[in-house]
Amino acid sequence: MAKLLVVEDDKELAALVVNALQDAHYVVDAVHCAKDANAYVQSVTYDLLVLDWELPDGTGLDICLEYRRNKGTGGVLFLTGRSHMNDKVTGLESGADDYLTKPFDIRELLSRVRAILRRPPVVGYKTIQVRDIELDPVEHTVKMAGSELKLYPKEFSLLQLFMLHPKQVFSADDLLDRVWPTDSEASIETVRQTILRLRQKVERDTEAPLIQTVRGFGYRLEP
Repeated sequence: MAKLLVVEDDKELAALVVNALQDAHYVVDAVHCAKDANAYVQSVTYDLLVLDWELPDGTGLDICLEYRRNKGTGGVLFLTGRSHMNDKVTGLESGADDYLTKPFDIRELLSRVRAILRRPPVVGYKTIQVRDIELDPVEHTVKMAGSELKLYPKEFSLLQLFMLHPKQVFSADDLLDRVWPTDSEASIETVRQTILRLRQKVERDTEAPLIQTVRGFGYRLEP
């Protein structure tokens, strides 16, 4: 049974979220400040952190950054009133898996929690290597021939999925389900454009491309 930590300074909202998660059969702890959150994640292994951004003594962003620096491998979902796109990008690039703005529907929250928990866990803390590309799933970094690549979050998620499953063919619908599970605006064209950008960053050998198109079926990574 998955174990979750809810970090929310609004105690009424925290109780609502905790009750909904417990009704969905998750084991849930709740705290209301950054100090307690950091203490809990240091002593308990969680499958998912649900973080408010603004806290009385810090930010959820700092909690997420510290959690990832300490090799925390559980999922992270921001639950916050900060709806500006720059905040969303900052949150995701800090190591979060998803970002839900307030006000929200409990059903959407539960859907996003399930989607994050379905993702394959990080095994150990080892980097994944294919050819001259090294991907660190905890630090969220990618290096190619020793030089760091700048990838957007979805590009990183796509590359990680391909590197974890070399030679496996994924249809565009498969990739939508795995990489954009809660984004209702994502489409097949979104997948194509993201793969195009990713190829521009990682491809060097035009004779033997890393990410290959399998006509009529989808895409695969050729190690």
